[in-house]
Amino acid sequence: MTAAAARRDLLTLPKAHLHLHFTGSMRHATLLELAERDGIALPDSLVSDWPPQLSAADEKGWFRFQRLYDVARSVLRTEGDVRRLVREAAEDDVRDGGRWLEIQVDPSGYAARFGGITAFTDLVLDAVADASRSTGLGIGVVVAANRTRHPLDARTLARLAAQYASRGVVGFGLSNDERRGRTGEFAPAFRIAERAGLMLVPHGGELRGPEHVRVCLDELRPDRLGHGVRSAEDPRLLERIVESGTALEVCPVSNVALGVYSDLTSVPLPELVAAGATVALGADDPLLFGSQLAGQYATMRAAHELTDAQLAELARMSVRASRMPSDLRERTLAEVDAWLAAPADPQ
Repeated sequence: MTAAAARRDLLTLPKAHLHLHFTGSMRHATLLELAERDGIALPDSLVSDWPPQLSAADEKGWFRFQRLYDVARSVLRTEGDVRRLVREAAEDDVRDGGRWLEIQVDPSGYAARFGGITAFTDLVLDAVADASRSTGLGIGVVVAANRTRHPLDARTLARLAAQYASRGVVGFGLSNDERRGRTGEFAPAFRIAERAGLMLVPHGGELRGPEHVRVCLDELRPDRLGHGVRSAEDPRLLERIVESGTALEVCPVSNVALGVYSDLTSVPLPELVAAGATVALGADDPLLFGSQLAGQYATMRAAHELTDAQLAELARMSVRASRMPSDLRERTLAEVDAWLAAPADPQ
């Protein structure tokens, strides 16, 4: 791929953000401020050594990543904190050219402090509505189960998600270390969500390879796959993904930070796109990886010498793979075309 000599501003490229975790969306400055307010001691890797040096090549590495995430979650103490997090996440996406955000949250991780999973989900959806009104960003919520917990907990969350399908919940996911638990045991939860018309968006194909992608496809029947990047290792599997229309939520910076790939040039985005896969770039956890939505486009532009036309098509794919309302989808696609038609900035 050959980059053009003149390039358009990626911050103004309209796009959808389909892979963003709730606590992981928190601004670093907000983390520090809330921790200081309540006297919470943060590890150096979240203060002076931020962003932290991470690897999930083994269970010890993932445990360290999860511990940092849990520490960050602990600073959310009040309803105002939750509202601030959602509003700032929306503001950050708008700054990065976002037109639509699907933010993923596991209510059970916040239930003890906020009155249970139903009360917390109510709070999040209310905060989302407020943030959408104040920023103009369209926002949907993905309720995600934790694969390190019992599959029955996932069914509870799937029923919760189904109850809120008319109030802003657009999908149901499955997150945490994909090397843990038995994926097939979560299939009943996904059938509950499927019957409610929710998008099915489990994680898979990042820390485990193509064999786990097959399990996800067979057992969970996803509309999108969180990460799924290692599908590139198996051409036949990749053909199946293309034929099924399963979109891949690729998060390049976190792939490298967690040790899935050695560097950004090794992230197989060109192979996925060349095979015909639908790819939506996402930031995953900016709080821990230090890179927002537009940064994913910028790193892939630099690593693979992507042209503006290729970047525009990535943005279109993110829009098409989303659950944004049809009128917003058509308007955003037209805005992508306008971005590409506009004169590029000389370098």
